[in-house]
This record gives sequence, C-alpha cells and structure tokens, in this order.
Amino acid sequence: MSFSVRRVRYYYVRLEDKPGKGYELLARLASEDVNLLAFSAVPYGSMVELTIFPENEAALMNALERLGLQMTGPQHAFLIQGDDHLGALAEIHKALFDASVNIYASSGVTDGLGHFGYVIYIKDGDHLAASRALGIVS
Repeated sequence: MSFSVRRVRYYYVRLEDKPGKGYELLARLASEDVNLLAFSAVPYGSMVELTIFPENEAALMNALERLGLQMTGPQHAFLIQGDDHLGALAEIHKALFDASVNIYASSGVTDGLGHFGYVIYIKDGDHLAASRALGIVS
C-alpha cells in the first residue's frame, strides 16, 4: 500500500441551513490564519453540520476564542493520502477489517492526477487498533 496516514482531530458545529453560513465560518477562520486539512458539510435536520479538521488545533482554539465561537470536539479520525489505484480504498478497509475495526464514517476524493485523500472516522475505542492496522503505531 502506497499511502501516508495521519491521526487528526476534528471539531464540528451545527448552524442554520441558510446560504452563506458555511462561507461566513470559513472566511472568519481564514481571516484568523486557521489552515484546514479537511472540511465537510452535511445536513442535520433543519441545520447543517460543518466539520473542521484544523492543521493546527491551537490556532483553531485561539481563533474560536477571539471570534466568540464554540465547536464540539475534539473527535478522532485519520487522514489518508496516497497514490490512487484500483482497489486503494479496499486495501485500507481490508487492513481495518482484519483488525476488527469498524469504520464509523468516511469520505474520499481523488485529485484527478493519480492521488487520493480519504478521511476515516473511527470510534474512540477502536482508535489504537486502527492506528496499528494502518501502520502508524507498533
């Protein structure tokens, strides 16, 4: 398997599902120099849940304090990046399956140039076993 795995922590907030709400949050974080590794937005009833994966958690915490915002977290996930090939995600899932780790949720994308990014959400109780299965701890 040709990929890198990084343990990441994420935070989320639920906002009104109205045009511009995601933009407002992202613009405010960018104005505070908060760089994101990943981001997602999904419907949650009449709200939208925005999930933020900061590159630097301290920068996010400082920005949230300055902006007067609150987010839930941190929660644990893995950011996997690698060379895209047929079966790349199946290999990752197989390693976790062999370790009896259940993937809680996931999201992936290719860049169209032969690389992929994949975020895997693991329940806290499976975090160490998943780390071992993905080769980031022995």
